[in-house]
Amino acid sequence: MLDERWIRSLHVESLRRDELHAEHTPHVLFQASTIGALLEGAFDGDVTFAELAEHGDLGLGTLNGLDGEMLCVDGEFFRADIDGAINRVDPGERTPFAVVVWFQPTIELQIAEPLSFEELASRLDAALPAGTASAAVRVEGEFELVRARSVPRQHPPYRPLTEVVAEQTVFERTDVRGTMVGFRFPDYAEGIEVSGYHLHFISEDRRLGGHVLDARPARADVRLDPSADLHVELPPGVELGDPGLHAETREALDKVEHAG
Repeated sequence: MLDERWIRSLHVESLRRDELHAEHTPHVLFQASTIGALLEGAFDGDVTFAELAEHGDLGLGTLNGLDGEMLCVDGEFFRADIDGAINRVDPGERTPFAVVVWFQPTIELQIAEPLSFEELASRLDAALPAGTASAAVRVEGEFELVRARSVPRQHPPYRPLTEVVAEQTVFERTDVRGTMVGFRFPDYAEGIEVSGYHLHFISEDRRLGGHVLDARPARADVRLDPSADLHVELPPGVELGDPGLHAETREALDKVEHAG
């Protein structure tokens, strides 16, 4: 049973593989699988990047076998490997978890002074209309610091994600230009999505990227695309269920998203 708050604030539609069709509707989020399934080690996906591209031009996720961090900018899919090095994703590759949207921002603001990651999140929260359930985010400009991570490719039998991130590589860059993309979801979204701000970074020269652990923008343009619709493709064996998580799973998710 879906949480009542989801029903009130975000229209969630679950799909199976044979129900997928190209969507070009702006402000509608499309997600392959759930973060709960990824936590449990469901690292093999059934959605190709060619299919994912039919549902959005901005987003993030990972690749089969948890083979690095993925982000999508302007319709181009990139992979950050274990060292943060960037390469393009083949359209035939598959993903076990990804979120994309046809990005059409309705809110724009500028960052004109250095901000901590927490201050940036507060600035974005304040810019969003009251009651906003979720939003796609793009932050582009100069960063005093970006602290990011990637993870090594996994092989069956897969371990839980909490064990995998113990082997993550964390890297920092100072005074770097680039783009952060991602999403903000409410706390009660956990289990289906990552609550709070989930962001990936790619440098302007397309040479470095990863899952953002910390970032300090100095001067940047911010664009936000609020959304009230989420379409979730459910692979075999994955159910939508109740997005609420038990305390130990919340702790595991916090470790996965913020460790390092």
